[in-house]
Amino acid sequence: MSNPLIHAFFLGRATAEVFYEAVEQTLTETVSNAGKFDAEQRERLRQFTSQVMERAQAAEATAGTGEATTVHQPADLQETIDDLRAEIAQLRSALQKYRSHSE
Repeated sequence: MSNPLIHAFFLGRATAEVFYEAVEQTLTETVSNAGKFDAEQRERLRQFTSQVMERAQAAEATAGTGEATTVHQPADLQETIDDLRAEIAQLRSALQKYRSHSE
């Protein structure tokens, strides 16, 4: 290749081909990783949903037999507030006793 113009043409063409192949490989890997990530997230969501449904069904089954623990729901909001105030007063009293004995 004695003609520098022809040499430059083939050099540019080879550079473009190598660059195109590198971009194609990088893009392919990126799309593949995105697809893999999407599939993993869908599987995790499916497993999560399955676990939630299993637990809900188990809780529903035990509730039907009366074995489930009942959640305490006070009938009156004022009663709950009074209970909390009483507990706070007891804690303050115990804290004062502790402080007076430790001094």
